[in-house]
Formats: sequence, structure tokens, C-alpha cells
Amino acid sequence: MDMEELDLLKKNWQKNTAFEQVSEMEIYKMLQMKSSSIVKWILIVSLLEFVLLNGIAFFINDQSYDEFMRSNPFMGILEKFNYVVIFVFIYFFYRNYKTISVLNSSKKLIEHILKTRKIVIYYIYWNIIIGGITGALTCIEAYNVGYNAGRNLPEKNTIVLESNYITIIVMALFIMGFLWLFYKLLYGRFLSKLKDNYTELKKIDL
Repeated sequence: MDMEELDLLKKNWQKNTAFEQVSEMEIYKMLQMKSSSIVKWILIVSLLEFVLLNGIAFFINDQSYDEFMRSNPFMGILEKFNYVVIFVFIYFFYRNYKTISVLNSSKKLIEHILKTRKIVIYYIYWNIIIGGITGALTCIEAYNVGYNAGRNLPEKNTIVLESNYITIIVMALFIMGFLWLFYKLLYGRFLSKLKDNYTELKKIDL
């Protein structure tokens, strides 16, 4: 049942008060099913995202990357910590999906829709921040390489330093902007649909 069918159902409900409670229940059940389906897709997309992105990273892994990780142990710690955080988010998506599927109260459904939206937003912010940090640290490593390369050329030291500082800032901002756009496209529609369901649920009271 799409939003047009929902509007038709509400119009019939308003015209015939004898079926008021039945229509309320039908609207609630429909919104519950839609919300459950949306959260299920959020869970599926987050899992696919994790598998695909890490799979790509695994296949393009090379000796220079291994050397970079060995010389920057903090990056290894950050990578493992990021995995833990992502798994926690995925667990929350799964738990909310299971909970929404069996709810029988519009108030509880509203609460979990809002909770799911917040978790998705926090998930997006986390990925943007971790992407910016990773990008900055990678650029710092490039800065060190550039500085060492120009160390024996005193007349070029200032140029190397300034160019690498700018590179660090620009790359970090570029990565964060790209990730914001990526996650807006990936999860924005889900968030919009959950907001629509929340708005419709506020109109009924079971």
C-alpha cells in the first residue's frame, strides 16, 4: 500500500465513523510494515556497504599500504576501533528492525522510528568524521614524505611545507564532503520515508 492508498483509506475513515477503529488499525499496521521494511533495508545496505568497501580495500591492498600501516600503528588501532563501532551500529539497526516488526502501539512505533533516524544520522556523522581523520592522517604521511624529499633542497623547503599543509586541509575537507554526499544519497531516502511515517503516525492514537 503506497501513500495514495493511505490517503484514500483516511478519507473513507473520516466519512464513516463506524469503521474508525478498524481504519486506525489498518493505517497503523500499514505504517508498521512500511517502517519495518525501511529499517530492514537500512540494515541490508549497511551490511553491503561494510562488506563491499572492506572487500575493495582488501583487493587493492599492496606493499605500500602495508608499509604505511606498519609505520603508523595508530592507523591500525583506529581501523580496528572503527570496525567495532560499525558493528555496534549494525547491531542497533538489527535490533530496531526486530523490535519494530512486533510492536502494537503507535506511541512505541513513533519512539523507535525517531530512535532509528537518530542512529542512522549518528552513523553517517561517524563515517564522515572517521573518513576525515583517516584522510588527514594519510595526508600527514604524504607531508612527511614530501618534506623528507625536499629536505636536501633548502630553497624548496618552504614550498614543500606550504603545499603539504594545504594538501592536508583540502583533502580532509574533500573526503568529508564526498562522504556527506555519498551517505545523503545512500540513506537520505530512508530517512525521508521514516519521517513521513512518523508524521502519519502522529495523526492517529492507538
